[in-house]
Order: sequence, then structure tokens, then C-alpha cells
Amino acid sequence: MSALLAKSASVAPMAKASSRASTRVQASLRPAVRAAPKAQPTVRANQMMVWNPINNKQFETFSYLPPLTADQIAKQVDYIVSNGWIPCLEFAEQGQAYVASNSAVRFGAVSNNYYDNRYWTMWKLPMFGCSDPAQVLQEINKCSRAFPESYQRLVAFDNKKQVQVISFLVQRPRNATDYCPIEERSVSGM
Repeated sequence: MSALLAKSASVAPMAKASSRASTRVQASLRPAVRAAPKAQPTVRANQMMVWNPINNKQFETFSYLPPLTADQIAKQVDYIVSNGWIPCLEFAEQGQAYVASNSAVRFGAVSNNYYDNRYWTMWKLPMFGCSDPAQVLQEINKCSRAFPESYQRLVAFDNKKQVQVISFLVQRPRNATDYCPIEERSVSGM
């Protein structure tokens, strides 16, 4: 009799386990109870805006903002240097600042999708080891005096990740016609 009790005791845990497994299977076969969908706000076509492509070209990281002031540029330079990133100053003439489809044609009529103006001219070398934001600002001023009618951008590289982490304009030419005020960047259908 004790052998029979021992046998039934060893079967009981298995029966409980198989009973739990079948309950899980049954639960997974039940239809999921879903919450009622939330009401979506009504969007009317006449409320949508259209991007204005006329004189509305944007550059790099802060293109959606108005041009940065000297103080805002100084704060960005502080941020770059405090993160240990490598600042680099680049410049380009107005006609070379944008990548255009006509600059993709090389070697006669053959295009190999290489853009001649993708890279701007570098002002000196990247400022490796620069720990003084004032030095970066001095270089921006020197470049502005040397090339007053050029676009200038400050680029920062992370040498640990080996990527460019930021790039923004620090100067537009005085006669640049490509800047569109924020309130005119999009237009309504009227």
C-alpha cells in the first residue's frame, strides 16, 4: 500500500503541471480583450501647411531656428569643447554651398553620383586638443574677416565614436537671399 501511495504522490505534481499548461494554452486561445480605440482629432485639409521652396534653403543642425547670435554661437562652442569634441571650421562660396543636381555630372555627360560641393573648404586643420572656447571663436572671426561673403559652418567630431556630432552655420553672406524668415517657411492653402 505504501508503494501505491508513493506512486500516486509522484503523479500528482505532474498532473498539476499539465493542468497549468492546458490552462495557459486555453488562455492563449481566447480572443484578446482590446481597449476601444481613442477618438482621433479631426484634421482638415485647409489647416495643413505647405513648405515654401522659394528662398527657403536650410543648413545643418539649427536650420529650423533663426540665425544664431554671437552669444548663442559662443554657448555652442562651450558645449562642443566641454564634451571634448574636436571643432573644425569650414567655409564655402554662395554658389558652392548647396549640393545641386548639375554638380553631379562629371567626365562629360556621365554621372557617378559624386557631388563636387558636398565638402566645404576647411579653415586650417581641425582644432585637435582645443580646450579653450575663445580660441575657436577667434578662428571664426579670422575666417569671417578673410571670407566675408562665404557661408561658414562649425563642425564637431567625436574622436571616440569617430563620427560628426554637430554642424551648424556661424555665418551667412551679407547678401544671402536664401534665408526665409520662420513665419514664411510654410504657407497655408488660403
